Amino acid sequence: MPTLHWVGKNKVVNHHHDVPFRLLDKQYSFKANEGAPINSMNNRIIHGDNLESLKSLLPEYEGKVNCIYIDPPYNTGNEEWKYNDNVNDPKIKKWLGQVVGKEGEDLSRHDKWLCMMYPRLKLLHRLLADDGIFFVSLDRNEMATFKLLLEEIFGAGNWVGEIVWRNVTDNNPTNISLEHEYILCYAKSKNLISPIWSSPYLEVKTKLIELGEKLAEKHEDLGELKSSYAEWYREHKSELWPFQDYKFIDHDGIYTGSRSVHNPGKEGYRYDVFHPETKKACKQPLMGYRFPPETMQKLLDEDRILFGEDESKLIELKLYVKDYKAKLASLIELDGRTGTNEIKNIFSDRSKPFDYPKPSVLLEELLGFVMKPNSVVLDSFAGSGTTAHAVLKLNAQDDGNRRFILCETLDYAETITAERVRRVINGYGEGKKAVAGLGGGFDFYSVGTALFKDDKNLNEEVGAEAIRDYVAYTEKIPTGKRLDAGNSVSPYALGATETSLCVFFYERDRVTALDIDFLGQLKIKDLQSRPEQFVIYADKCALDKDFLYKHGITFKRIPRDITRF
Repeated sequence: MPTLHWVGKNKVVNHHHDVPFRLLDKQYSFKANEGAPINSMNNRIIHGDNLESLKSLLPEYEGKVNCIYIDPPYNTGNEEWKYNDNVNDPKIKKWLGQVVGKEGEDLSRHDKWLCMMYPRLKLLHRLLADDGIFFVSLDRNEMATFKLLLEEIFGAGNWVGEIVWRNVTDNNPTNISLEHEYILCYAKSKNLISPIWSSPYLEVKTKLIELGEKLAEKHEDLGELKSSYAEWYREHKSELWPFQDYKFIDHDGIYTGSRSVHNPGKEGYRYDVFHPETKKACKQPLMGYRFPPETMQKLLDEDRILFGEDESKLIELKLYVKDYKAKLASLIELDGRTGTNEIKNIFSDRSKPFDYPKPSVLLEELLGFVMKPNSVVLDSFAGSGTTAHAVLKLNAQDDGNRRFILCETLDYAETITAERVRRVINGYGEGKKAVAGLGGGFDFYSVGTALFKDDKNLNEEVGAEAIRDYVAYTEKIPTGKRLDAGNSVSPYALGATETSLCVFFYERDRVTALDIDFLGQLKIKDLQSRPEQFVIYADKCALDKDFLYKHGITFKRIPRDITRF
């Protein structure tokens, strides 16, 4: 398989191991106002370097994140992103600390981008569940190089596909029109996911198709058919997500209106479409029609155009429920300005809250197909918080309990990322522009103290509980089998794996020793079954190797400076 090489790669391939493990400091909790809808509460927003944030999540979330979506810097040359991960190599330390400029100003900016992404990708891969899905948004600047990077880490066989997001119209007459970005998709283990994701709403789709056929068979008269369905629709509308806008019916089925006949970008076709009742020309879309007159006439002949009560309403295309896509498509057409308009509405009190945010409907499209109602999604380049917005919207639609973890390095983690989520939870806007809150809550953290000092010894200031949790994680003790200090076996017992009991004999103010007296204090009989092996941490060991071997004991020295005692 082809591999990608760049300047600095040999310095960063193992850098994720060198990143210090830091604790997360909880700053506050936020929950919806009283009376708000029920939504997920156990969500997180983390402010701090996202490389350190990802490392700090490992003890709790390694192999447990169901979906990862990231929207990293595209490295267009128009961004001013700074990369300084303190790679311990004097040859590239200064190089990595510089603000990355445009091509020509910084001939190595692509190398720097890859150096920045590689260790983050390694940690993201560890956090992803075995049946998890990874999405990344990119444009042409780094798409090709990052695809090779993904194949190196995920494996070429775990490529799921790539999505083209057509999001803009480029009127530059001198080049090929650039109208799209990419979303790459990989699996942790492709054999563990369904070959073709099905829409979670197929049951509702099937129900509406069958209903449309039944009503059409019963009512030959179109007026009676519409009246019958309108009565049923009023009673069942709340049960029809995501088909709540499918309020029309004819003898071809149940449908809604789509403005896909309108041209979304540059000037389209101009001609008159006449209303069938008033015989007057209908109001034209702002940028004209997408289709030429002959295509529009074909749609009119096939009765695929939806008219309003009179000519003052824009015409729409009939979109039948039977045509609702059952798979995640490789092409998504969505105006990129949707995200900008969305965040302007949320932050109506600010002139320009955030540049080029992703639309929440785009994330809904992706996450709605791959996330189950209780899944966890991680976004380590959180930006304005679009991922959290999409998760809360999905939960509101089907009463799910999807959870989000957002990591944001920059200072706007509180003022924009968290603030957006707060407004989405409680509602925003006034008057006719008011948007109801979705409910829910989150905890806000900052990246805190390192667990180890520069000399590789424990930072004992973090407290015994944090140290115990970290040791339990490194010994791979499942969360459900961990013991607190009040357990009956020993206040030093951490828990058990399938074969071993792990004991952390630690006291902050004295040197501990593994000896016969300490072993005699362990109440092994209180365990459901006697372990085959013992892993015991202490400062010193007073037992010889033969004794340890005979009794299945592995001694591990606690990494701290005991000369101070």
